[in-house]
Amino acid sequence: MSLTSVIIPTHNRPHLLSRAVESARAAGTNLEVIVVDDASTDETANVCATLRGIKYVRVERNQRVAGARNVGLLVSSGEFVSFLDDDDLRLPNSLDEQVKLLEADKQAGLIYGQAILGDQAGQPTNHVYPLVCPHGDAFWDLLGQNFIPCGSAVFRRSCLNRVGLLDSDLPGIDDWDLWIRIAELYPIIALAKPVMIWRRSTPVSEQGTSQAADIVSQGVRQFRHWWLKLPRATKAPAKMRRLAWQRFSANMSAHLIWEAIRSLRLGDVRQATKNIFSLTHLGPLVMVRLVRRRSILQLLRKTVGQARRTSASYSDSISRPSAS
Repeated sequence: MSLTSVIIPTHNRPHLLSRAVESARAAGTNLEVIVVDDASTDETANVCATLRGIKYVRVERNQRVAGARNVGLLVSSGEFVSFLDDDDLRLPNSLDEQVKLLEADKQAGLIYGQAILGDQAGQPTNHVYPLVCPHGDAFWDLLGQNFIPCGSAVFRRSCLNRVGLLDSDLPGIDDWDLWIRIAELYPIIALAKPVMIWRRSTPVSEQGTSQAADIVSQGVRQFRHWWLKLPRATKAPAKMRRLAWQRFSANMSAHLIWEAIRSLRLGDVRQATKNIFSLTHLGPLVMVRLVRRRSILQLLRKTVGQARRTSASYSDSISRPSAS
């Protein structure tokens, strides 16, 4: 079986890193595991010195995730490549199974699988994503939604000769952007079974995917200024491009509303408000549809009510006499 490079970027999370590395090693038989220390300021380097069989690379200036992944790509040598975040886990033998399928289909550029959603402790839940796994010509599907969990994907290194490296100016959606560029040129294989445990972010976990408003803002700019200007999109009928935008904006608005609700449940009114106002990036038609469904009005009322309760609670606490 051909060599596969597993690239694990890490920054100040040594308590999670060892589990990720060991899970990668258990996922395949012919691997190189590359840990890119993205300018950590803690004991990450010492922890990496204890990990057997890894290629350790350190950068002194923080590159963020996409930049660190690119560093790993440049020092890796595998015919196939997979990314793994330091807080996620690969399932045993999953890489071998995916590589075997990709080797058998010489036309395909990438294979992905499902992810079991994990809690903040990394423990698996009963939820799996995605439930539906598009395959084959997945370009237009990917324009509407990123259904490929980053750590579940394995792609051919040769794809990079045509599509280039990750865009380090796209924090949070750099992987989505790469999948779209690959899917424009190559068929995609879907393995409809879990291959990883994906540590799910929360509005307060400070993971990259916690910043829903920023991710949507980045996605809107990329969709309008780059994705729709890819040759495959420019040659398509205008109706197809409009349908792609409608699917994209519907998925992004649903994501923002869900994240706003999650923020409210945690009492984070600021984050909820930021997510709500980010809906305006998706255009007036999206706002009209949401108003008609009354979903946005209900969410606004909840946000305002939570803000008032928070403000009243704070005012009461500073005006209450001390017990001393």
